[in-house]
Formats: sequence, C-alpha cells, structure tokens
Amino acid sequence: MLQPSPTRKRHGRLLRSGAACLVLLAVAGYLAVQYVTGGAGSPGCKVVSGQDGGAVYEFTPEQAVNAAAITAAGTARGLPERAVTIALATALQESSLRNIEHGDRDSLGLFQQRPSQGWGTPERIMDPAYSAGMFYEHLVEVPGYTRLPLTVAAQRVQRSGFPQAYAKHEPDATLLAAALTGRSAATLTCEGRPEAARAQGPDAVRAALVRDFGQDVLRSAGSAADDAATAPTASPSPTAGPAGDASGSDGRTVTLPVTAGPGAREHLERRGWQLAHWAVANASQLRVERVSYAGREWTAGHTGSKWHPTDAGGTRGAERAAGSVRITSAR
Repeated sequence: MLQPSPTRKRHGRLLRSGAACLVLLAVAGYLAVQYVTGGAGSPGCKVVSGQDGGAVYEFTPEQAVNAAAITAAGTARGLPERAVTIALATALQESSLRNIEHGDRDSLGLFQQRPSQGWGTPERIMDPAYSAGMFYEHLVEVPGYTRLPLTVAAQRVQRSGFPQAYAKHEPDATLLAAALTGRSAATLTCEGRPEAARAQGPDAVRAALVRDFGQDVLRSAGSAADDAATAPTASPSPTAGPAGDASGSDGRTVTLPVTAGPGAREHLERRGWQLAHWAVANASQLRVERVSYAGREWTAGHTGSKWHPTDAGGTRGAERAAGSVRITSAR
C-alpha cells in the first residue's frame, strides 16, 4: 500500500491551517462590523410596556434608527398612532426594519417597494424618510384604515402574497409605536455604544432631526403651541433656542424646548418624549452620550440602561426639566 509522503502531509496540514485562519479572520471581521453597525449581534435596544410586568421587545440599534424614522414620518404628517403601528408592523415583516438593497424581484428598502411598480427610483426608495412617506400616502387612501384589522390595512397598501404574516408583528409594533410617538414615557432604552462610532457632535444631531422631522423641529414653538390649543391634531415643534441656536452652553448639547400652551400640555409632553426616545434610538449612529427630559435621564454605554430620575431639585425641578429635551453628544 502506498503511503503519503511527509511533504504531502505537511502541505495538507498547511492548507487546513490556512483555511482555518481565514475562517477565523472572516468571523472576527463580521462580528466587528456587526458590533459597530448594530447588526446581528447583541440587540442593544429595548422597549418595554408602560405597565408593570408588561411585554418587552429587544432590537438592534440599526432597527431602532429605522423605526424612529418611520415614526417621525408619520407624526410629521399628523397621523394617528395606529398609522405608525401599521407602518412598523409592515416594515418588521418586509425587512425586519433593515434598509436592505435586495428582495423579491426588484423590491428594495424597509417596505420592499418596487421601482417597477411606481414606488420611485431605487435611490429614493432606499431613503427611509421617502419610503415611509410613500407608505403613509397610500395608507391614508384606505377608507377607515384605523378601524380595520392591521393585516387588512397593511395588505391594502402592500398587496403581499402572504397578508396574514403582518399579524405576528402587531404586538411588537404596538410597543414601538407607543414609545416612539411619545405616548409611553421613558420606555425605550439603548446601550448607545458611544465608543463604537466616530464623534458626531451637535451639528450632526440637528441635521438628523431635520432629516426625520423637517425644518420645523428647529424653529420656535411659541405660535405653534398656541395653535395647538385650538387644533389638537397640530404637531407643535420645539424651538432651537435664541436665534436658532440649539446648542447648550457646553458646546455638546442640543436643547429643544417643549413649551405648553393652554390645554396643550399632554400633547406637548408626548412630543417631548417622542424627541427624547428618537435621540436614544439614534444614540449609536450619532454618538449621543446623554438624553434628559421631564426629570428623567438616559446615559449611554450601560447594558440594560434605564431612564433614571435626575437631581433636578425635587418636584419643582422636575417640572422645569419637563420644558425641554437635552441631547448631549459624546466628547
């Protein structure tokens, strides 16, 4: 019987060792990318029910950014929370809240919209604000969509081959919508991972706010708050401070005052929590270190981080803190 030569044995071992090293390097590189981008690693973000012992949904920073953008697109149009819930459940089914560049045939993006079916160019569909806006434009054309079962409302827009698949996402979408529209206070947290992203600063925070909410988010809310008293469906915007300067005195903080007019406090507090939760959802991408609102504060970099009461001088201090959302960037 012929025996393999020592040279061939060594050559085989070298090939196997080299292949194993390449696999290890590929795995390490993949994990590093996922850690930075908030991909398929540790969830990193969590939303809980506003009721004790309620439901919990864990998701990634990438999904958090997209969920916040979808929600902002809906509230900027003055749409009800139910519309946001339908949109989030649809995106959870279609893309797992990831802005993917592939799909069935020419489907793209968060909602798997098809350029060939008139949803827009590939470039526009890959813009979360645009794709969410297109979804809402079609949704509001569905008669009585807020009273329809979620699967029916979503299917009227998407025309999916598996319409019942949207149903399993309704509980998670409901939790997300309650937090990201601001109805459920201090219920969304993320680790933040400030060390995993390059420094951004307050200019990047302001640009992202405008990207998701529009220019009004950085304008004075004085007249808008008064208008809200007579028009409950209006969406009053926080101010950018004197002369449009939304930076704090430390140069790292964007301050968004949320001032209530007569009869508008509940509406504006909800708006404040929407902005605060939006900042937390974008913390990894924008390198946000701290967010405070209504006497509560969230700090990045802690596993299972929660909203904690601030040392704001008791009840009166908490009332003062409720007047503005403060978003502080990491150094």
